[in-house]
Amino acid sequence: MTWQGWAEIALTIALSVALAWPLGAYLARVFQGGRTWLDPLLKPVEALFYRSAGIDEHKSQGWLGYTGALLAFNAAGFFLLYFILRIQGLLPLNPLKFAGFSPHLAFNTAISFVTNTNWQSYSGESALSNFSQMFGLVVQNFASAATGIVVVAVVARAFAAHKGEGLGNFWRDLTRVTLYLLLPFSIVMAIALVIQGVPQTLTQHVDATTLEGAKQTLAMGPIASQEAIKQIGTNGGGFFNANSSHPYENPTPITNLIAMVAMNCLGFACVIAFGIIVGARKEARALVAAMVILLSAAAAIIYGAETGAVPALQHALHVAPAPNLEGKEVRFGAAATSVFAAMTTGASCGAINGWHESFTPMGGGIALFLIQLGEILPGGVGSGLYGIIVMALFSVFIAGLMVGRTPEYLGKKVDAREIKFAMLAVLILPLFIKGFAAVAAVLPLALKGVSASGPHGLTEILYAYSSAAGNNGSAFAGLTANAPWWDTTLGITMAMGRFAYLVPVMAIAGALAVKPKLTPTAGTLPTDNGLFIGLLIGVILILGGLQFFPAMALGPIVEHFQMLQALAR
Repeated sequence: MTWQGWAEIALTIALSVALAWPLGAYLARVFQGGRTWLDPLLKPVEALFYRSAGIDEHKSQGWLGYTGALLAFNAAGFFLLYFILRIQGLLPLNPLKFAGFSPHLAFNTAISFVTNTNWQSYSGESALSNFSQMFGLVVQNFASAATGIVVVAVVARAFAAHKGEGLGNFWRDLTRVTLYLLLPFSIVMAIALVIQGVPQTLTQHVDATTLEGAKQTLAMGPIASQEAIKQIGTNGGGFFNANSSHPYENPTPITNLIAMVAMNCLGFACVIAFGIIVGARKEARALVAAMVILLSAAAAIIYGAETGAVPALQHALHVAPAPNLEGKEVRFGAAATSVFAAMTTGASCGAINGWHESFTPMGGGIALFLIQLGEILPGGVGSGLYGIIVMALFSVFIAGLMVGRTPEYLGKKVDAREIKFAMLAVLILPLFIKGFAAVAAVLPLALKGVSASGPHGLTEILYAYSSAAGNNGSAFAGLTANAPWWDTTLGITMAMGRFAYLVPVMAIAGALAVKPKLTPTAGTLPTDNGLFIGLLIGVILILGGLQFFPAMALGPIVEHFQMLQALAR
């Protein structure tokens, strides 16, 4: 560890939070229909979309109508992407004649990109045509990111309403978020990446001559445009199998910094926008503070684990204490790899610039635990905000039990109904993570895809289902997932982790919207100070520990102690 490494970690997190403030204010204007600098160009386009689809943008929907439209839109996206992947060989922009996906792989991939997970059981450069990349995956990168972001507007309106009913119009929110936020910012980032050397071309491959005189085929394509929305929308799915460790996706330290800031900035901005709409800026800052504290601690632990001496390596090679360099990109170093790992697993992005499979048990275990906490640090775009709101509701509920008062949050009473919906949401994750992992750990058909035995093999399984349920998409690469069991069960887990969590959140928003907005009293728990931040952090860690510590104890924790035993031998 060096002071330069610590400074790099601190700068990356600080930039993400600092840029989130103006971006959050802009996002709030987009949600509220306020004037933006893009209005002269995009207002006519927006109006054209509404007229063409026959949508009344001023008609507000209740939570059931809004949720129904959201689910219908994503179902249509799933079937469209599934169809594209199945008949890929018949579609244009496919000079290498890639064949269509198998039914189970197409199912897994379509679910993956619709749910903002971007789990990839294939190598993009050797399995997908440019048509599938652009019109299949990239379209869903925009659609899935926008789906998560619009729920921020719903939750914010619910807390801001005084005995209201409508929560906005899904089609209007979706259109405005895509047109005014995701599209222009992705274009700007794509141009920045091209300037740094990321390819953007319809040429699918070029033939090169190596220094030894051999011929090599280099995969190419519209990489910069996919890389931009992949990071901004916390999608994470790479054009290449090596993802952000590939020099075409991430060629320089500058692109690496851009990628890390982009995948966290909008997640924090959603919290800021929420605070502005509700009129609770101080409370929003408290949520951001809790996120930053936990994210910084995770990055520090991973950095310490990956730069400290590895006893097992020292014992096996009979060498002086040395850090774990396996799986690290020498272009970026251990510090950038560590903070990237923390930010991608805390942000529900899934992009990687180093192999988590090759991390130490402590480093890989922290990345896994960040996913299992619910992807709320700061989480995916939109999903991180409504995930942390669920944790905030638990916090005020527990505080209310301690003092014998009905809990309140942001002027809304939190009753048994909201807590039941919140519990339903959070129990979805352990149900599918540990349920499918338990079966996979003893099922011979599933174990064929697991490369390691013992605790590390269990960690591979836990990481796969945690990544799917948390809509993260990163993986312990030792797991071979392109098989019917893995593609199917991971696909189901992705869908449940996204929509079975989202629907109870929408129900909570519907219940809160019709309640009166209360004025704080002397007995109201302050939710904008250090005490609440500490309570929120405690609730997050305790819930995560209760749900997943027993399983973690059999995986990365026991593997860590096995590594330490090497010196004793």
